[in-house]
Amino acid sequence: MTSTDTRPSSVPAESLTALGSRLRAALDGPFAAERGAARAAFPAQNLLRDPEMDIAESREWVLARLRELDGAGFGSAGVPNGADAVNDPLTAVVTFETLAHGDLSVTIKSGVQWGLFGGAVMNLGNAWHRDTYLPDITSLKLLGAFAMTELGHGSDVQGLETTITYIRETDEFDVHSPTPGATKAYLGNAATHGTMAAVFGQLVVDGVQHGVHTILVPIRDDAGADVPGVTTGDQGHKGGLLGVDNGTLRFDHLRVPRRMLLDRYGGVTAEGVYESSIENPNRRFFTMLGTLVRGRVCIAAASGIAARRALSISVRHALRRRQFAAPGRPDGVLLLDYQTHQRRLLPLVARSYALGFAQNELTGRLVHIQSGGAHTEADQRELELRAAGIKAMTSRFANDAVQEAREACGGAGYLSENRIVGIREDVDVFATFEGDNTVLLQLVAKGMLGSYAEEWKALDRAGMMQALTRAAGGAFAERTSARLLAERLADTARRGPEQTTLVDRGWHALMFEEREKHVLESLARRIRAASKSSGDRFEAINRLGGHMQFAARAHVERQVLDAFVEAIEGCDDREARAVLERVCSLYALSSIHDDRAWFMEHQRISTGRAKAIGDQIDALCRELRPHALPLVEGLGIPAEWLRAAVLED
Repeated sequence: MTSTDTRPSSVPAESLTALGSRLRAALDGPFAAERGAARAAFPAQNLLRDPEMDIAESREWVLARLRELDGAGFGSAGVPNGADAVNDPLTAVVTFETLAHGDLSVTIKSGVQWGLFGGAVMNLGNAWHRDTYLPDITSLKLLGAFAMTELGHGSDVQGLETTITYIRETDEFDVHSPTPGATKAYLGNAATHGTMAAVFGQLVVDGVQHGVHTILVPIRDDAGADVPGVTTGDQGHKGGLLGVDNGTLRFDHLRVPRRMLLDRYGGVTAEGVYESSIENPNRRFFTMLGTLVRGRVCIAAASGIAARRALSISVRHALRRRQFAAPGRPDGVLLLDYQTHQRRLLPLVARSYALGFAQNELTGRLVHIQSGGAHTEADQRELELRAAGIKAMTSRFANDAVQEAREACGGAGYLSENRIVGIREDVDVFATFEGDNTVLLQLVAKGMLGSYAEEWKALDRAGMMQALTRAAGGAFAERTSARLLAERLADTARRGPEQTTLVDRGWHALMFEEREKHVLESLARRIRAASKSSGDRFEAINRLGGHMQFAARAHVERQVLDAFVEAIEGCDDREARAVLERVCSLYALSSIHDDRAWFMEHQRISTGRAKAIGDQIDALCRELRPHALPLVEGLGIPAEWLRAAVLED
């Protein structure tokens, strides 16, 4: 079976309202030129897969589509193809974002091939690895898997059971899966197409374990058969992403040459001695994983695009569909004219804008650091924590928004031809890959309280106590221009918060700041108490899990608001700025309204003010209703690319 999409290869130029064009420019922000060029050049005629394709057909269609895109300059764009090639993180991220406008299996397979497998070679290997393998990886001649996750170890990467043991007599490594739990699982490119894998495992030299390292191993020969010592498996039908060939890998004392170890941060010399430029094993481990942060940035971006696609379909449908005649409306009332429909969709559109501005800030940090800009280890750590937080928040939002968009379209939303259910199936797993969201938010909370995992684990050390004291005192808050702007706004509202209007930006900034600060301070106090306990310290900390999640979410929400405020400050168009001001208020009030019980319990708002917030949200939805079409145009999804039958004339 082939795709049923028969549109001509030349897609008509997009027609936007004047306001929609300006809102799009604002949301594209500092990367407007790059994103605009990517949209203009993207081969969109073969955009989406026929939802009736089976697994085998889907996999072959996705691989063919990936080859087609790469031939047109997409896919591996921005990915280095050799040791001397220039690393271009901006082009790589924008390309990934653009791919997310279409079939998400294509997007994810591209991420596996170039972002993860290619990224491991680029970031963890040496010049020989890059020169030898990157040209074939970028050209799709060498398809590979990123073999980190095991059946017994998902988030706990340091606990991987796979062993990579140096054999001095033959100058080789023995790669082995000692238990069923060591089976590598859920790996894209492993079930069908891959011929090599970047395998993560415990490096053992002369009986000494040196922690997790990565090695390149063959998994299939040219005829597609498993190489001796490797057993591949197919994980079959999944809840989505049917075009990605997820599979398993087991190793039975597979021998590979010593030079196949990706040894940028640690390896074995020709004399058989382990050497590393980073002496501390924990620091070495986190440095290795830190080089792969681009994956989380890309998944956050793709999650945001998925939500925008579904919301664009749902809002456009609500601007066409009429239900129930009413006085003065004999032909029926447009769905989006109902207050309840506005309330279910427009706050989600507002959050899409908010998370989009935060994504811009995150992408900017990534580009600066990975393009060789001056930065410290603390800057790298901050990037990793932001990527974890934004990925967790945006992928969670994508799942919620796509479901709401589906329901808002009624029965039409449940038809595959209207595309929302396909997006819902595919985006589901975004909440757990590139890091389970709950674990990522826990990571953010730990980062707020201390810089490194070793500090966190050593709760009885004076250094950890000092870190907690600094955190509770507010030293954790990064001093960015966006943060300073938000602080100035909050200061104006601090003297009389209950007297400020509900749409006052200073009051929003103050509430977000107060929520974050109070939750973190109380968490720090509880951790101090737990550290002094003579009982089960694990259980004492374990009981704080919910508190840690809330603290991380409050922290990321504040960062998102900061980014929104700074984006408005940089918007020069008067009409677009006025609309964005209301969109920002809708986002901020929706966040406060969701946590209104906490704000009342902690005397930040009165009961009366809490009730008024709901009314103000309704009022903002009414004010934004006339701008609904420009707002979804501003989300950046060309109408022609939605391909929903319900929107066809």
